[in-house]
Amino acid sequence: MRLAALLICLATPALAQPTADIVILGEVHDNPHAHLGQAAALTALRPTAVVFEMLTAEEAAKADADRTQIASAWEASGWRDFPIYAPIFDALGDARIIGAAAPRDAVRAVYGDGAAALFGPDAPRFGLDQPLPDEQQAARQALQFEAHCQAMPLEMMAGMVDVQRYRDAVFARAALEALNTYGPPVAVIAGNGHARTDWAVPALIALAAPDVTTHATGFVEAASDTPFDDVQIVPPVDREDPCASLTSK
Repeated sequence: MRLAALLICLATPALAQPTADIVILGEVHDNPHAHLGQAAALTALRPTAVVFEMLTAEEAAKADADRTQIASAWEASGWRDFPIYAPIFDALGDARIIGAAAPRDAVRAVYGDGAAALFGPDAPRFGLDQPLPDEQQAARQALQFEAHCQAMPLEMMAGMVDVQRYRDAVFARAALEALNTYGPPVAVIAGNGHARTDWAVPALIALAAPDVTTHATGFVEAASDTPFDDVQIVPPVDREDPCASLTSK
């Protein structure tokens, strides 16, 4: 075990271990404390496979085939800050590395063609062929409006919601395929928005495969009403206001 992995075990509070087929571990992307918590959870869970939001299938296959290529696969993905994600990879053990990042061209095409068309024949299984209930649609557009600093018209957020639904379905499908291939438990590493139990990855897994059990942990910087099965509050990090450049005059 690397020293970093040992420090994870010593520095991170023990988590209650869920007994679920698929465990979704949310995160604040730029918070290293969240990633230490995820790494500790993986060390205890010992999953058969870990599905990553950040890597495409091709990038993950490269990293899985040769663990010395993990950092270069990460760089190719375009995600920054590999050092704060490194503890997660140190904690993988024998777990397979699965990529679930949708290609950028596909994500862009969602705006024109719709999530169901891009997803393919399985779209009804994950509910992509149906509109969201009005209340949920409005709530999700409002969240996207805030996440994008209110810098674009609210009506443009409908496309953002479609993209989020598409990506959630891609992650859920990848987790179910990993479960079918490698057996339980499977872990998913993704942002907290993808881990919420009401409409994100856990909800889509429940829709597509009702017999599959899930457990979602949110690693968050402050208490909120976002629904998870359990919440781990991690120390916040200092960061610049992401909206400053868009809202300053």
